Amino acid sequence: MGIMGEVAKTFVANNGPDSVDGIIPRALVKIESDPSTRNDSPAPPPDTNGHTKQAERTMSREQLKRANTSDLIPHSEFGNTIVVQDMHTRKRMMAEQVVKGGPGSGFVALAGGYGTIEEVMEMVTWNQLGIHKMPIVIVNIDGIWDGLLSWVRRSIEEGFVGAGNANILCEVKHPDQVLEALRGYKVAEGRFNLDWTRE
Repeated sequence: MGIMGEVAKTFVANNGPDSVDGIIPRALVKIESDPSTRNDSPAPPPDTNGHTKQAERTMSREQLKRANTSDLIPHSEFGNTIVVQDMHTRKRMMAEQVVKGGPGSGFVALAGGYGTIEEVMEMVTWNQLGIHKMPIVIVNIDGIWDGLLSWVRRSIEEGFVGAGNANILCEVKHPDQVLEALRGYKVAEGRFNLDWTRE
């Protein structure tokens, strides 16, 4: 749905279904093809800016067990999709895929809501802790990320974030700048070099 769905569909249209690997928790699998399992609750009213966001349609575990995932999330439209149990598994698997991508890979955040900012900040924290050293790029179109960037600056001024970690998060103003930002990313000097390989 939304921006993620459009990005996935565009990649698939331009490069084929194997150009996209999506990971979605079971509870967020959207169903439209089977009317008997559809959630037809009305869309929320527009907010003060006239925006609406249709809630994700959900399904029970029993419904998912009976369903074929490829029927729910068409490979030809959205690419490869893995359905996982929960959000923690999704984020871990996404991070592993990005790290496996090697040089030039990274995390790129477009505009979003609570989930987007939470995922961005988790990847920033993992970078700071030395769990990964991949770039985190936010695409700050029309100032959507200005509040977060202001918070980072203030946190550095107040001593909550070390100045050596100021550049873990990389801002670009236009999508055309993303690849250059990924390729030119420099690992922050203030990262903690912790060993996460020991059990």
